[in-house]
Amino acid sequence: MIEKLNDAEKKYEGMNERLSDPAVVANQEEFRALMKEHKLLTPIIEKFREYKEAMQRVQEAEELLSESNDADLKELAEEEYKIEKERCAVLFEELKILLLPRDENDDKNVIVEIRGGAGGEEAALFAGVLYRMYTMYADMAGFKTERMSANETELGGFKEISFMIEGDGAFSKFKFESGVHRVQRVPETETQGRIHTSTVTVAVLPEAEDVEVALNPSDLVIETCKASGAGGQHINKTESAIRIVHKPTGIVVECQDERSQHKNKEKALKVLKTKLFDMKQAEQHDKIASERKSQVGTGDRSERIRTYNYPQGRVTDHRIGLTLYSLENFLNGNIGEMIDALITADTAEKLKNSEY
Repeated sequence: MIEKLNDAEKKYEGMNERLSDPAVVANQEEFRALMKEHKLLTPIIEKFREYKEAMQRVQEAEELLSESNDADLKELAEEEYKIEKERCAVLFEELKILLLPRDENDDKNVIVEIRGGAGGEEAALFAGVLYRMYTMYADMAGFKTERMSANETELGGFKEISFMIEGDGAFSKFKFESGVHRVQRVPETETQGRIHTSTVTVAVLPEAEDVEVALNPSDLVIETCKASGAGGQHINKTESAIRIVHKPTGIVVECQDERSQHKNKEKALKVLKTKLFDMKQAEQHDKIASERKSQVGTGDRSERIRTYNYPQGRVTDHRIGLTLYSLENFLNGNIGEMIDALITADTAEKLKNSEY
């Protein structure tokens, strides 16, 4: 590992030189790629340099212990040796985590799709609850959200809704939310106070960049129509809604949230590219079974990942066995503790399977 880190440090120093080269700066594509790689490498090199400094102090303390005859100096050297030795062990573990294979999508924006599952109107209402929860968390975390499309119900729920979350590291925070979310509560429409169980599916897709997905215009069927459903009344008189069918895959994307047909088309194409990118990645991941074993969840949308129990005020994540008795607070966007626990569990799994 140390040998790899020494090689990485030499590479990093070479990158610093290239970043100050006018020829590289003039080539925007090369410069952006280099800056991205430099940004990823910086925390590793900084931590490695901390480790080397601590190791140097350990060696100096060892030398003082073996060479000095002064009792007071030896006592100080022994204390220094103990402190720096412990610090080296901590830094070494931190380096192991930093060197784990990184998800190349972690820094990307995401498109989140929420769909009501079993439970009819109650599932649609809970889809709205989850949408509110995610947007509140995104706001607290400093991310920007933008609604892409929605199919509202008369009671204010959503049969389905998709929205984008923009910001550095968005995918790293939301990627473990993919799957089936189960809710147990007394529905607003229930007259006898019985608890019902409903489900909502969530899909979290890393936004595709143009270089990753190329669309052939001949593969697309683009239709315009009038917006419909609750919330679409302001644009029902004009054909501003867009429906795109990708013929090779059969994927259908609709967008009607904007008044402008051009903006709806732009959003729909963005969603389509992201879905095609997700499909491409899923095929790649299926070929690497070992990678799935080192993840908290597979991201499979049929996997039941969490239960929200209203009568008992608890939320349980089934993948890591964590239960929080603060459901109201959780649904108000305070989901950071759960997300951090999922990231920690995933990191621990990857460390078990790492070569270090």
